[in-house]
Amino acid sequence: MFEEKTEMNEQQKDQETRKPRSGGFGKRSRDGQQGRSGGRQASTRGKAKFIFKKKVCYFCKNKEQAIDYKDVGLMKRFIAESCKISPRRFTGTCAKHQRKLANEIKKARQMALIPFVEK
Repeated sequence: MFEEKTEMNEQQKDQETRKPRSGGFGKRSRDGQQGRSGGRQASTRGKAKFIFKKKVCYFCKNKEQAIDYKDVGLMKRFIAESCKISPRRFTGTCAKHQRKLANEIKKARQMALIPFVEK
């Protein structure tokens, strides 16, 4: 019975030494700045930190691959399920190839190789 009381006292001491957590949007980050983080910061509590891998342009990597409106399989790779042209941040293409790709997709749509909208 005496041992149980000492264990309880140790647990109470641990709880008292911990810092109280403040909730809400005004909480301070580790570097002391106040504000919303937007969920982009990686939590380092017992987990490995996420390392961002930069996407490489498919067409810069494969120089022999030409952007052509007749290559429907390649065009569909850069179109979302809703038949919208995927933005650069999703596909990883560079600005030069994204412009060319968008024009070729529009040509393929005019030739009825790719649908404008999904049914």
